[in-house]
Amino acid sequence: MSDRLDILIFGAHPDDAEIGMGGTIAKHTRAGYRVGICDLTLAEMSSNGNVDTRREEAAEAGRILGLASRSNLGLPDRGLYMTKEHVDAITLEIRKFKPRIVFAPYWQDRHPDHVACSHLVQEAVFNAKLRRYLPDTEPVLVEQLYFYFINDVFDTDVLINVTDSYSSKTDALRAYASQFDPATGGNSYVATPLNQGYLERVEARDRLLGQKRMVPYAEGFVSKLPMIVDLF
Repeated sequence: MSDRLDILIFGAHPDDAEIGMGGTIAKHTRAGYRVGICDLTLAEMSSNGNVDTRREEAAEAGRILGLASRSNLGLPDRGLYMTKEHVDAITLEIRKFKPRIVFAPYWQDRHPDHVACSHLVQEAVFNAKLRRYLPDTEPVLVEQLYFYFINDVFDTDVLINVTDSYSSKTDALRAYASQFDPATGGNSYVATPLNQGYLERVEARDRLLGQKRMVPYAEGFVSKLPMIVDLF
C-alpha cells in the first residue's frame, strides 16, 4: 500500500493533535480517509511519564483514532527553532506522505513549542512544493493548510461537528494517562496544568464551540486562505 495520506497532522508533542482535533481525526478515519500524525518531539521534557511511556501512549491513541500512520521526528523538546535542519525534516515528511491537507497548531499558544511547530510547518508546506528545494525528493503541493487549537482558542473559520466521534477523542486522550491522570504517577507524580482538570476544560471548550452552531461538540480550525465554495 502507498504511504500517501489524505491528511497529515503535525504536533510538537504526542497528544497535541488529539487535544486539538481528536474528534475530527476519528470522524475522517471512520469515513475511510487515510490520516497520519507526525509528532516533532518525543516530549522528553515532560514533568510526568517518560519517553517510553509517551511512545506507548501515542501508539494506543493512534490505534483508537484509526490512524494510518504515526511518526516521530525526534527533534528536541523545548528546542524547536526555525533552522534549516528542522524545516527540512518536516518538508521530507510531507514529501514522503504526499497529503492533500496538512494541519498544524495555531500560531498563538501559551506553549512556545506549539508556536514553533506552527511556524515550522508553514515554512515546510511552502518549501515542499519547490522542485529545486531538496531536489533529490519529489515536490508536493499541499492543497490546504489548517490550524487547530491546543491551549488557547481564537476566532474560527471552520467548525467540524464531532458529536458522533467524540467518544473516540475522549478515549484517545485517556490513553495518555501519564499526562492527564494523577493517579498513575505514584510517588513521582508532579502537579501540572495537564493533570488538574485539563481534559474537562478541553471538553467544555468543544461544547462551547458546538454551541455556536447548535451541535453538542465541535472542533474549530483556522485557514489563512479564504474558503472557496461554488454555491451557497
